[in-house]
Order: sequence, then structure tokens, then C-alpha cells
Amino acid sequence: MTEFQQNLENYADLALKVGVNLQKGQTLYVRTPTYAAPFVHALTKRAYELGSHNVHIEWNDEEATRLKFQYADEEAFKTYPQWKADPLVEAAKEDAAFLSITGGNPDLLKEANPEHVAMQQKAGGQANETFRSYIQSDKVSWSIVAVPSAAWAKKVYPNESDEQAVSKLWNDIFQATRMHEDDVVEAWQNHLAVLDEKREKLNNKKFHALHYKANGTDLTIELPETHIWASGGSTSKAGVDFVANIPTEEVFTAAKKHGVNGTVTSTKPLNYGGTLITDFTLTFKDGKIVDFKAAQGEATLKGILEGDEGSKYIGEVALVPHRSPISDMDLIFYNTLFDENASNHLAIGSAYAFNIEGGKEMNKEELEANGINQSITHVDFMMGAADMDIDGIHADGTREAVFRNGEWAI
Repeated sequence: MTEFQQNLENYADLALKVGVNLQKGQTLYVRTPTYAAPFVHALTKRAYELGSHNVHIEWNDEEATRLKFQYADEEAFKTYPQWKADPLVEAAKEDAAFLSITGGNPDLLKEANPEHVAMQQKAGGQANETFRSYIQSDKVSWSIVAVPSAAWAKKVYPNESDEQAVSKLWNDIFQATRMHEDDVVEAWQNHLAVLDEKREKLNNKKFHALHYKANGTDLTIELPETHIWASGGSTSKAGVDFVANIPTEEVFTAAKKHGVNGTVTSTKPLNYGGTLITDFTLTFKDGKIVDFKAAQGEATLKGILEGDEGSKYIGEVALVPHRSPISDMDLIFYNTLFDENASNHLAIGSAYAFNIEGGKEMNKEELEANGINQSITHVDFMMGAADMDIDGIHADGTREAVFRNGEWAI
């Protein structure tokens, strides 16, 4: 067995044992692009070896998606088949584990009509609202891993051949996910323990707000009174520990919906549905985004913000040190799963229900009443930098350093 094949098998093990933490007899529901078939087949074999009784694979084809946006009429983007959304809910009700594979072409929809992209995202968000509630309340175990496509690899390494670019990007993924450690699962357990330590420190502080200061950013974010910081690991309703993002370097909580004021500037490109949005700035007043601009992809950004009323507010607040295994690579991945773990980031749209005391058991109205934003949108964007300072503000107005020069100070 070659070193690459061994790394690939270890990667499949990481996705199944640490990511979704697949249980004996459990269904594994995989959503994947077609180009990732070789990895998915290895993953399927390993899942059955670990005791899964059913591996269901939902394939999607990027070229078919591109053709739809090139040739379909406008009406085609205004609806989303409910029969496509319902199987996810039914599988969630039976406590399936959900694994998503990312890594497609960042420029797939570069030539598409931004209004059509926005319509399709909105229709899909509405149709999948029930399933999203399972995910955002941690009712099921779920995870996301990446498999590089040639198009993505060439975006990161434009001067390499397709084969060499894919090889290099695989190595980057293995490095970012600690594949080169002697015992990958143990390495991840140690890493998660470090994140847990930061999570506990922040939970003990019970900050009223955070103040971000950096080039292009001067932003204050209030936190719900009963907010809870979470880290890489989560626990499903069935009591199964899982890791939603592989890799992960973040500790995160929810913003108070109407408590965000100031300006924030992105520090890495945002790949949204095959369109890149770069160098954008958002201005907030009483939580709401009241102004925005972008050097590239502004029409797509506008579409994100018009998804629904909640798309104009912030949900997630995530802290990531500037120095991390991903950040130290000094690469722009053009993929949010990696870029968000190299940078402090925020999410436009919905917050996670588990980021507030008792939130997993609250309905939408109760979450809103407690300051937790609800939306069909959840889009992470990167805004951290080496010059970023973050102060934690207590209820009495006193301040305490949380980040200095992009690194933990707490």
C-alpha cells in the first residue's frame, strides 16, 4: 500500500470514527459530488466494516448543475423539489449519521446570473428548513470533509498540471487534518481537548459583548445573556460525540440578533455556490446589515442578504487564532471549510440553537425571543487577521483581552 493510499484510508477512518462517529447498525447518509467516487467507495467499505447496516449515497454532478444555470429558464430556480428534501428528514428521524463532501469548482457558477443563484439558494433553504433544524440543534451526528476536484486544485495551484495540483492539495488536506500524526484519532482527541479548554474559559467569563478592532474592522457584538460557547466537538440527541467540521480550529457562540454595531471587512475570499465574493465590507446598526460593498461578487452578496429577513443579521461568532496548522500553510483554499479555520469568522444568517441555554428544546419563536437569529441562510465569512484585537466586555463595562495581534490572550 502506498503512503497516499494509507493516508486515504486513515482519512476515511477519521471521517467515520471522529467526524460522524458512526455507530454499529446506524445508517450513513453521504452527500457527495460524483468526482469523489473513489474516496466514497473506500468510505463505504470502511463504514460497513464498522457495522453500518446501510450506506446511502446522494450524488450530485457539477457539470449538470452548471448546465442548469446556463440553459434553464428563470422559473426553474424559484422552486426546490420537496421530494428531494424529505428523505433527509426521514433519515434524520431514524437517527442516521450525515456526512457531506465538499471540494468542487470554486468558479463553477462564475458566469451564472446572480439572481438565479440567489433564487435557487433561497428555494433550497426553504425546502430544507426542517432538516436544517436537526443539524443546527445537534439532534443528529453530522460532519463535513473535503475531497479535491481538479478545478479546485487548479484554483489553489494555477501553475501546476491537474494531476500535480490535486496531489499537492491532497497533501494540504492531510496536513490540515493531522493525517501525518502517528495516531490520528489520538491526535484529534488532544486537539479537541485544547479547544475545550478555551471554550470553558470563555463560558466562565460570561462576557456581555465582544469588540473587534483591526484594519477595516471596528465592530461590537453583544452576546445573548445565556449564551454558550461551543468548540469542535458536539453531542447528538442520542448521546453520540461527533465533530461537525474536519478540520476545525474554532470556538464559537451566537450573536445577540439586535446587538451588532459597526463595520467589518472580509480578509479572505468567500466561495458561495460557485461564485467568489472578495474584499467586502458590511456595516451594522442594531444588528441589521444596513450597507455593504464588495470588490467582486457584489450581486451575489446582495442575493445572500436578501434570502429572508434573518439573512440581514449575524448568527454565529467564531474565534480562531491567526496561527494554526491551516493558517501556517499561508494558502487561500477558496473553500470555507478550510479558510474559516484559518481566521476569525462570522456567519450571516441563522445561529445554532445549542449556543444558548436550553436552546435545543426551544421552538423558532422562543429562540428569537432570546436573541437567536433564525434564517434559511447560514454563510460563514472570514474576517480575522494578524492585527486583530478582541476585547471581552463585561456587563459593568470593564474590558478584558481575548485576542491580541490575532492570537489568544485569554
